[in-house]
Formats: sequence, C-alpha cells, structure tokens
Amino acid sequence: MMNFSRHGAATRLSWQSRIHRRGVRLLGCCVAALLALAGAAHAQTKTHGIALVGAPELPADFPYFPYVNPDAPKGGSVTLAAIGSFDSFNPFILRGTPAAAAGMVFETLAVESGDEPETEYAHLAQDIEVAPDHLSVAFDLRPEARFQDGHPLTSEDVVWTFETLIKQGRPLYRQYYGDVTSVVAEGPHRVVFHFKSAENRELAQILGQLPVLPKHWWAGRDFSKPLTEAPLGSGPYRIASFEMGRSVTLERVKDYWGANLPTRRGLFNFDSIRTEYYRDSTVALEAFKAGQVDWRVENIAKNWATAYDFPAVDKGLVRKLSFDRHLPTGMQAFGMNTRRAIFQNRLVRAALIQAFDFEWMNKNLFFGHYTRTQSYFSNSSFAASGLPEGDEKALLEKYRASLPPELFTTPYTLPITDGSGNNRAQLKAALGLLEQAGWRVVDRKLVNAQGEQFSFEILLGQPTFERVALPYVQNLEKLGMKVSVRTVDPAQYERLMDSFDYDMAVVAIGQSDSPGNEQRDYWSCKAAKAEGSVNAMGVCDPAVEGLIDAVVAAKDRPQLITAVRALDRVLLWGNYVVPQWHYEHLDIAAWDRFGIPDKKVRVGTDVNSWWIDPAKAAVVDAARGGKAP
Repeated sequence: MMNFSRHGAATRLSWQSRIHRRGVRLLGCCVAALLALAGAAHAQTKTHGIALVGAPELPADFPYFPYVNPDAPKGGSVTLAAIGSFDSFNPFILRGTPAAAAGMVFETLAVESGDEPETEYAHLAQDIEVAPDHLSVAFDLRPEARFQDGHPLTSEDVVWTFETLIKQGRPLYRQYYGDVTSVVAEGPHRVVFHFKSAENRELAQILGQLPVLPKHWWAGRDFSKPLTEAPLGSGPYRIASFEMGRSVTLERVKDYWGANLPTRRGLFNFDSIRTEYYRDSTVALEAFKAGQVDWRVENIAKNWATAYDFPAVDKGLVRKLSFDRHLPTGMQAFGMNTRRAIFQNRLVRAALIQAFDFEWMNKNLFFGHYTRTQSYFSNSSFAASGLPEGDEKALLEKYRASLPPELFTTPYTLPITDGSGNNRAQLKAALGLLEQAGWRVVDRKLVNAQGEQFSFEILLGQPTFERVALPYVQNLEKLGMKVSVRTVDPAQYERLMDSFDYDMAVVAIGQSDSPGNEQRDYWSCKAAKAEGSVNAMGVCDPAVEGLIDAVVAAKDRPQLITAVRALDRVLLWGNYVVPQWHYEHLDIAAWDRFGIPDKKVRVGTDVNSWWIDPAKAAVVDAARGGKAP
C-alpha cells in the first residue's frame, strides 16, 4: 500500500485525500493491498469489495459505512486554511503546484474503508472481479456514473486515464502500474487490466484507486501542462470559483450521481468549502483564532500545549479535539541526500544520527508530547527489533556480503541522552565515527584529507521547523561542521525536493498495514533517478532491491512480515535518516459548529463525515460577528 507525505509535519489532514498529492501527498490516501488468500483453489467471482486477508467486513448490501451518520444534514459552509500557494488544478503531473481542493473533484474506481485495514469497496465500479490466476482484474462500471457535465463515465475514460498517467503523469504512476501489460475496454461499462505476473499481490487494489478523468473534456487540452481552469470531474464537489494562488471555493454538486451510494451516504455534507492560502503557518493560526478559519489540524506540540489559550476556547466556542489513531506511523526524519558526496559514507551518516538530541528536544520543545521513532514501520508488526532470526535471518543471508556485519550481531538502537542538553557522550561517539570515515578536527573545524570543511545545508519548507533544526545545528557545530538552515516557500520546496536539489531535508515516509509496491518508489535505484519520486535519500542498494521484490511477492502475511522486517533492518543500518518522532493521536482545533459521528474510527476521524450543526453554528457564528467565515 502507499501512504506518504513529505513535509515533516507529524500528521496532516486534507480534502485532497483520494489522489496523489505533493507534500501532503497520497494516492487515494492509502492504496491497499491485493485480495483474499493467494492461491485459493476456487475461482474469484464478482465482489463488492476486496481485502488483504479474508473478505471485507461489510456485506454486499451494506447501506453505508458504519462510522458515518447516514442522516447527517446537508448544508452550510466551512473555511479552511492551506499554506503556500498553487498555480494548477492538475495534481497528476510534476509541473506546477496543485490546489489541495482538486481532490474533491475526481473519483476512483473503488474507495477504502476508514475503519478496515487494507480493504476497499467498489465505487465508480459496481463490482470487481479478480481472475483466479491473479493475472487480471476487471471493473464493471456503474451505468449511472456521470461526470459533472452529465456526460456518461465509461470504460473508454478509464483506459484513457490509465494510458495518459503512464505517458504524461508523475513518474510514480509508471512505478505503480509497471506490472500492467494492457488495459482493455470490453464494452462501455467493463474494463480489464492484464498483469505481467501474479506476484504483485496489491496491484488490483492499486488500480482500484485509479482516478478516472473525462477523456472528452481533455480533448484539445495539454495534459502535461499546469491546468489553470476548473477541471471537470465526477465527484461530490465542483470548483465554483478561485483566485489563483490565493483561494479556492468548492460547491456541493446538487445532482451528484453517487449521493445515495453506500460509499457516499453520510459523507460530503457541506454545501461549500473554501480554502484560503496563507504564506506562513503562524498567520494561518492567527486567522483561525480570529474566526476566519473553521478548523485546523495541529501538528506542532508547542502550539497544542500553548497556542490555544484565548477567549473563544475559554467560552467553549472553540474545542480541542484529540482522536486516537490505530495506524502505522511511518518515518519522519532529517533525510540525507546520498546523491551528495558528503553523505555517501555510512559512518558519516551514523555520526549525524548520534548528534541529534531527541530527549532534550522532547523535554524543552515538545512538552514530552512525542515518542522517538525507532523503525520505518513503527507501531506495526513489521518493525524490526532485536537480532534477525529464523526466516528473516535466512532471507538476509542472501545479502550478507553487502550488509554491515553488525546487522547480524547487534540490535539496532538510537542514541539516548539524559535530556539535559549535555550530550557529550553521543558527540564523542559521533566524532569517533567521523574519524573512521577520514575526517579530523583541525583548528576546531572538521576537515577531510584535502583540508575541506564538512559543510552542508538543511532545507526546510516551513519556518516552524527552524526551532528543531537550529538546536541540531548547534550540536553539529560542536563537531566542527559548518551547517546552514534555509527555509523556502512551499512551492519552491516542492520543486527542490522533486529535483533532489538539497543536502538534508525533513522527510515523512508514510507506511500502511500492508507494505508493498509503493516501496519501489521509496527505495529503489530506479526511483532514485526518477525526478519527483519519493526516494528522497537516493537509496540504491542491491540488498534493498532484493528485499523490495520479496515484499511485493510475499504470498501470505507471515512472508510479508518477514520480508518487511528484513527491509526495515537493512534501511536502519544504512543510516539514511536521522529519525525524529511520532504521535499516535490526531489533534484538531475546531470552532464548535459541527456534528461529528460518535463511532470511533481507526484513522482518527474522517472530516468528510462531519456536518454543520445548526444550533451550534448559530451560537458560534453570532459570536464571530453574525456569519460563517
């Protein structure tokens, strides 16, 4: 499955949750894994949904997702905030910075459940059919599916979308769809994808998350260029108005064809959603306090602890909501770009890990809010621990010659300080590693054999991370390094990240309940060379390549756990990142205008299931000046 973000905020929430997005980018929020029991003897029949293990929890006639209020009233408006700017409504290409709102316009063949791991249900399709040999998947489209101009959505649109994304879309589409040999329209409402082999167990669901675009609307338009007009989709919202780079307003489609589908009942309840763009997160926070923004996801511990002490909170007009999440945390870290010569030595990278004093930061900056991330697959059964044993060790033995010897003899651990700020022991260990790598201190400068000082830049996409980077820089300077911090606007940050033009940057690599094909875009040699890939560190290692293949080809859950743990262990010992932290809750500050379903959901909450509570909204809007923002 794929689920990733790049900006380093511990948690993000966005309306663009059904398509691939940049920075906060997801392909369908989570691309789930393939289907039930590989190797089942009986033929796979048409089904309303597919899951990794067994069958979907909901029956074919389920009326709505159990975590929504099916009778949620429609109406009202909300205003949200985004940081940065945008110059396009095409989120599927590298060029341009897409508006976050674009995700509400497009729809996919299937949608995942917010409360079931690795499960998705037919949506644009009315049923899904996976071949018994797992060499193809067919989607039968709903005859009633329509684009917002009334034009029928057909298999021709599916074929055109797939082929266009392969040819002109982001490089990741070629990675994810690489095992598809052909796509065939077998009639106006049936489309079949054929596969190279049966090894890519998640490919059927990856294709289920294909956003279907209107072929007729794109005729005469250049898909490879940023889109500066409102796009046509088939979703519950259309773009009603926008001011390029500054704001976008969505309006609910009154005659939306899918309003009564079980995958849509109780969802998308607001009549309008306005997104205002702010250049700085501090300004966005002040806009929220002033009542100009309805809710915000808070991913800065200091803000959550101190920034919401204002009259509206005291009066109960603003609520601080914290939702438990039961999801793998992934890895947030300072990523080292190994395309740069200075980071190509594994010992150097290990030294930079030693210099990061998480305990001091957590105590003094984060109010003890966070947990140190020890694995790329933290909070899941896939995280490596202790020493490799059994099947995992046997798998790793294939690559022993290229792996660090200590991988087999020493558990991987991160340095732990006393939180006092005096991390002398860790800095001493770092210096020892640097000396082994050929660096030495001369006149308080860390230099190589040519007398060149160890220097690099940390790239940031938001000023709030400066308070994390600067204390880290101070520790690195104690080692004799020369380190600078550069903060750029989000659009420039995206361009630099896409082109790998940075030394070190904050990365966030999301993981799912079933890692799979997306690992190629995270760690493969091919992705390391592909502009716009998520392989920010430029990882290119034969052992990693082989282990990715083992992950993708795993036949059952035990095999998958074995392969992912081995991959995790090799990545950790590669020292590609300076691990930071994670938080197992979703914190949202909201003006108290909303109804929220009572049932807990594993993803924390689905804001698409919220609605305007008229009584609450009347009180809040009166206090804010008599109207919604």
